[in-house]
Amino acid sequence: MRLIFAGTPPFAAAALEALAEAGHDIALVLTQPDRPAGRGMKLTPSAVKTAALARGLPVSQPLSLKTPEAQAELAAVRAEAMVVAAYGLILPQAVLDLPKQGCLNIHASLLPRWRGAAPIQRAILAGDAETGITIMRMDAGLDTGAMLLKTGVPIRDTDTAASLHDTLAAAGAAAIVEALARFDTLTPESQDDTQATYAAKLGKEEARLDWTRPANELERAVRAFNPVPGAWTVFESAPLKIWSARAVAGQGVPGAVIAMGDALVVATGAGALAISELQPAGGKRMAAAAFCAGRAPAPGTRLG
Repeated sequence: MRLIFAGTPPFAAAALEALAEAGHDIALVLTQPDRPAGRGMKLTPSAVKTAALARGLPVSQPLSLKTPEAQAELAAVRAEAMVVAAYGLILPQAVLDLPKQGCLNIHASLLPRWRGAAPIQRAILAGDAETGITIMRMDAGLDTGAMLLKTGVPIRDTDTAASLHDTLAAAGAAAIVEALARFDTLTPESQDDTQATYAAKLGKEEARLDWTRPANELERAVRAFNPVPGAWTVFESAPLKIWSARAVAGQGVPGAVIAMGDALVVATGAGALAISELQPAGGKRMAAAAFCAGRAPAPGTRLG
């Protein structure tokens, strides 16, 4: 099928690679403009742009798809369908109407659950046992279009947002290839809006651990916010990032250090959180045991 592909991060790049390998004619690749990244803040291409150029595919990086110039560029391609995955720009109705077969989105949840910007993290935070991929036909709403294909993915107790992202990226790549192969036989299914939940964008302040919450919720927060924005607390008036932790038995004043050794154990509103990997402000990631050996907090020290 002759396609336009629109996407930006590694999640989308996996789908682009799969579509190319499946033999689809990718006539144009849309991605976000290069952004400053790294310590030197050097302009860096997106993962999708890097993958597209490696395959010799034409790339366009418009600031908006609402201009006549951008829409004319897309119309000139005469694509049968447009595949969208974590692109980052709103598609106006004029663009949605361009391809004969419509615009198809690869969404990282089992819609209508977790519509919105952060479905992977929200699924972990909520303690969902399963998430997945939905291939949907896009409309003007926020992830509200008719569903064409759904693929379930279990959420493991050890999954972080990073590991679940990688699993879903592979599942999404396979799902869009399958959806296009079966396109003529798929029946669009409307979403049940009464079952919808919203996956709001993450913020740094949300990732600050509230020690009055139960330990199992804090464990999920550590996994959900890994790697971005990173779960954190305050120790000695400075941020302390927490990379790995698990809920354990224990009690004490919420936020108080109750044990040290291989882990830094902190009391919560119900149970305790055993922190195994952390990162002090201005420092490197380290095992909690090394942190305790070098900067052992006094028992009863409060994190906040």
